[in-house]
Amino acid sequence: MKNYKILSLVFLTAAVAGHAQDIDQAKKAIDAEQYEKAKTMLKNSIQAKADNGKADFLLGSIYLKQSLEDSAKIYFQKGLSATDGARFNTIGLGQMDLENGNTVAAQSKFDQVIKELKKRDVEEYLYIAQAYMNNSKPDYKAAINLLTKAQLVNPNDANVKLILGDAYYGDKSQNDAYVSYRDAYAIDNTLIRAKMQLGVLLKGAKAYVEAIKAYDEVLALNPNYGPLYREYAETYYLWANNKPSTYTENIAKALSNYEKYMSLTDYSLPSRMRHADFLILAKDYKALELEANAMQKLDKVNPRILRYLGYSAYQNGNFDAAIKALTDFTSSSTNKIIAADYYNLGLAKVAKSVAADGKTVDSAMLTLGTTDLKKALEMDIVMTNGLNEVGKKYFALKLYDISSSLFELAITNPNSRNNLEDNVYYGLSVLTENRGKELKDVNVVALQNADKAMDTVITATPTYQEAYLYKARINSTLEKDDVMADTYQKYLDIVIAKGEEEINKNKTKVTEAYNSIAAFYANTDKAKAKEYFGKTLALDATNVYATESLKKLK
Repeated sequence: MKNYKILSLVFLTAAVAGHAQDIDQAKKAIDAEQYEKAKTMLKNSIQAKADNGKADFLLGSIYLKQSLEDSAKIYFQKGLSATDGARFNTIGLGQMDLENGNTVAAQSKFDQVIKELKKRDVEEYLYIAQAYMNNSKPDYKAAINLLTKAQLVNPNDANVKLILGDAYYGDKSQNDAYVSYRDAYAIDNTLIRAKMQLGVLLKGAKAYVEAIKAYDEVLALNPNYGPLYREYAETYYLWANNKPSTYTENIAKALSNYEKYMSLTDYSLPSRMRHADFLILAKDYKALELEANAMQKLDKVNPRILRYLGYSAYQNGNFDAAIKALTDFTSSSTNKIIAADYYNLGLAKVAKSVAADGKTVDSAMLTLGTTDLKKALEMDIVMTNGLNEVGKKYFALKLYDISSSLFELAITNPNSRNNLEDNVYYGLSVLTENRGKELKDVNVVALQNADKAMDTVITATPTYQEAYLYKARINSTLEKDDVMADTYQKYLDIVIAKGEEEINKNKTKVTEAYNSIAAFYANTDKAKAKEYFGKTLALDATNVYATESLKKLK
């Protein structure tokens, strides 16, 4: 009997050690972002030992990372009844409370966990801190406060310093983050992520060359660490966009590194969705379409796939397919709609409004498109930045009713990076649509708004001469001749001040201004009218309008 008890104790100890090893291996897989591999390990661990609260928590946390909240909650709830590691699941449920905006409930759960801790326990502090950081409204200061307490308990815990580095990084305390990551790696040089994060800090500082060099050092230590290639990809992407001359080369590097990241992690649906999100950033819509179709084969009912199908269909010119996919996606109240969904749907409808002849526009479809674009801007006004490029494309095609509609939306954001140019193009689009028409046939309201747009440009850049020219033409179309003449004169003042070369370069516009001012004075001040027609002929002796008008004034 005594020997039996000893053997039982040995087997029990071995079983506990085995489960602990399984958990450690799963945690390493999670760190390497091999989530499907980790899930399999954890499910096997739970099957071997049903009363395994830590495994339930880690599995639930993976599902939470993958935005599968229902699955996460199942495992957290199951883990609550475990005799081993139950309190970790209280943390998981607290994180879900944070995500749902219930901070009071979350705090109550976290306080309950902390109250039960022994003096040397720190792991729970780490997971509570991560709960504060890993949600849509992160509270980095709360995380820092908790991790500082954990650091007092165990000053040489490398994982505490690693997670504290994440908290400082999120709180934009770059120097503190650097110290924490450096110290974490110095304590435990198997923490590859801590060394990688030193490069991530450089990426955040836009020191892209230095960031790549830092990643290369990590690569030499572990060429199979998947997250490293994601960081390479994101750094090359940012480098490409911040230095346009490198765009083609660096986007290609970004995409190839992301493919490498996928090959070292997994090709599950959540991973493919992360890949799809990156393809959208990199504007590789051909690849996005392939990925979306691959995802649809994996899961025919996941609604988020419609987003990727819609985006890629629009960008690849299949407007009907884009409208169908995105209409289906945005019509469901259960889907998490983002501004880009309405933005792409709106642009697809705008594109659909152009007839096959490339000249005729379906005004009803155009209105439907701009209505969706308004919804997008209500959700995220920054989306106006993208309308500049699209609006200019339609302007170049001489589809001025479309370009004016897009630029009218664009100028609603005074802080847009293209605001002044958008105002210029809005005014020009409206002017070109209406110029040459009788006053009874013009869109008076649109012209008045175009006039205000030019005032915005003039206020911001008083020496931009073209704004005065366009404003003068707008008021000429509105038959506001006094404003027209005054504005033409301001245009002339700027051009003449720049000298003969500038006058000759803009001779046609200058003679337009002289003739328009002269015509304004023709009925009230003939001497003034003759003076301005004379200025026209001094610049262009064969100008027919000035010559004929002078004859009538004699």
